[in-house]
Amino acid sequence: MQLFSKTSAISAALLLAGLLIVVSALSAQAQTGASASAVAPSRLAAGGKDAAAASAAYRAVQQRLAQGWNTWDVHSVATQVLLPDGLAIHVGLKHNSALNGDAFLKDALIGRMDAGAEQVTPGAHSWDGSYTELKIAWRGHNWRIQSARDGNDLVVLASPLPSTPVSALPPTIVFSVDFLWNRPGTVLKREDSIEARGALGTVPVYCTCTKEQQSQYIALPMGGPYFAADFTAPVGVSTGKRRSVEEMEAAIARQKAAYEQSIAAAGKNGPIVDAIETTLGWDTIYEPEKSRVVSPVSRVWSVGWGGYVIFDWDTFFAATMAGIGDRDLAYADAIETLREETPQGFVPNYARPGGWKSFDRSEPPVGAITVLGLYKQFHERWFLEDAFQPLMRWNRWWDEHRQIQGYLAWGSDGDSNPANLDDGTRGTRAGAILESGLDNSPMYDATTYNQQSHVLEYADVGLMSLYIADCDALAEMAETLGKPAEAKELKDRAARFRSKLATLWDERAGIFLNKDLHTGQFNTRLSPTNFYPMLAHAATPEQARAMIEKHLLNPQEFWGEWVIPSIARNDPAFHDQDYWRGRIWGPMNYLVYLGLRNYNDEKTRGEFAQKSYALFLKEWTEKGHVHENYNAMLGVGDDVQSSDRFYHWGALLGYVEYLEQARAGK
Repeated sequence: MQLFSKTSAISAALLLAGLLIVVSALSAQAQTGASASAVAPSRLAAGGKDAAAASAAYRAVQQRLAQGWNTWDVHSVATQVLLPDGLAIHVGLKHNSALNGDAFLKDALIGRMDAGAEQVTPGAHSWDGSYTELKIAWRGHNWRIQSARDGNDLVVLASPLPSTPVSALPPTIVFSVDFLWNRPGTVLKREDSIEARGALGTVPVYCTCTKEQQSQYIALPMGGPYFAADFTAPVGVSTGKRRSVEEMEAAIARQKAAYEQSIAAAGKNGPIVDAIETTLGWDTIYEPEKSRVVSPVSRVWSVGWGGYVIFDWDTFFAATMAGIGDRDLAYADAIETLREETPQGFVPNYARPGGWKSFDRSEPPVGAITVLGLYKQFHERWFLEDAFQPLMRWNRWWDEHRQIQGYLAWGSDGDSNPANLDDGTRGTRAGAILESGLDNSPMYDATTYNQQSHVLEYADVGLMSLYIADCDALAEMAETLGKPAEAKELKDRAARFRSKLATLWDERAGIFLNKDLHTGQFNTRLSPTNFYPMLAHAATPEQARAMIEKHLLNPQEFWGEWVIPSIARNDPAFHDQDYWRGRIWGPMNYLVYLGLRNYNDEKTRGEFAQKSYALFLKEWTEKGHVHENYNAMLGVGDDVQSSDRFYHWGALLGYVEYLEQARAGK
């Protein structure tokens, strides 16, 4: 991800107001710049191009996804929603005190870092939401929430756990019922139930609490009906018919057993499959503005951006990981990212509600390798047909708008129209660096931004390598689809940039180096992106061997207990351990691993995958965290505030081991 997006979401929403990761980019909300006097006539982006009409096959994908009960509501992992109706059952907790200090936890999110915020430990979450479990700690209270499908019905059971209460009074568990997203429906409080009437008909909701146990009159910030009871023993609700706690426990046990059997069927890969399924399960939401199921990076970020935020390479990587167990979700994450295409023809750095997106910049081009990988896995031609044209427009855009002296460079078009007026980094050096996705990487500390061409005067090894891989993947797709002219165009373009990338090889250094085109000098600061030519098949076997032996396996640079840092260990910036200045990132490990697969070094590849997985397992096992980034010296993500605790691309660290085991036939 890029820092602009992160600091914007943090300052807007939740992660310690005032916390900024100080780099060359400023928060879009804090920075007004040239847009200080501009006031939009509407909250909606003007002049944006609507996404192309979805194919019948893709509409069917979304229809299959958006069905039944699941944790669809972005605002709370403790809410269950029935699609397509939008009927919601929320689980909240009221902290009671005999003095002052009452409080109500209406929504719960994984990874909130505000002082006094709830701490959510996510448990299992099946792809389809048929079984979920989590634990919450807040105000001295600890409790577990489990849900399960029982036929077409839902059961939700809340159970108090051992706690150290800060009040002599028991808390109150609250189950409220309403319709989300302005969907039509009515909710009525009956004497022994709550009755919801929506497009799917009437859905009765029952509570295990008796009328006598319920708190009939309680001051809560909600207008709809609810069940509320002292939370001293398990309490649950169910739809369809009344169920006892024991019946709910039995239904939950059945779905839990089914989930565990599916994980056990993965064999040695079971722990990785469990982690990825659970991570994407909790991070997948229903996005009502465009009526779609999609997996933004985390709910914390999406809430801060107004309901969702789709980042370019982040969501493509989610699609790749979803491919291990939910084909439809994999398709949705890839296609929805492409459907955010700008009028200029590129996939933007970010897209959020209201049609706002980064009209000035893109992000690393990993879409074609993602789509081709899913096609080779599932072999559905319609998917290639839907994805090919937006990917082709994006590929051409890089060549037409980000070329300098025959190389590719990152950029930001400040005069793009429409424009996100609140984004003070557009048309700046900071904006160009954000296009790399490596916000404050030391590689770009001394770069020069060309105001006329809108690009950094900097030949970037990582960008060129990813672009060549993009051309190769698209060419293969074009041949499959019977498009010989496009295939030739792409192969010619790949050959042209492969030739230019070859000029960035430094024999003495034994690695491809970025080049400052303003000074004509190579940049010797090393990042994992310097290994990306292996991903593009642009390194000869001899060059790959030199890069691996001299640099990747060098403990002074990249090797060690925790791999691999985002800047070499002997770089002065490594000890910053600040975002892309030295920390470890799942997407970098994944892309380097893909490169290693193209060369014959099974030992290094295997050790690399195992080390990546060990880093992932550390906090996953201890805390259920999937971090945005990790400390390369300590092997943890919790040491800083700028590492989201449930950011799905952190699971790429486990995914590389999944791929390695699959490759070895384990």
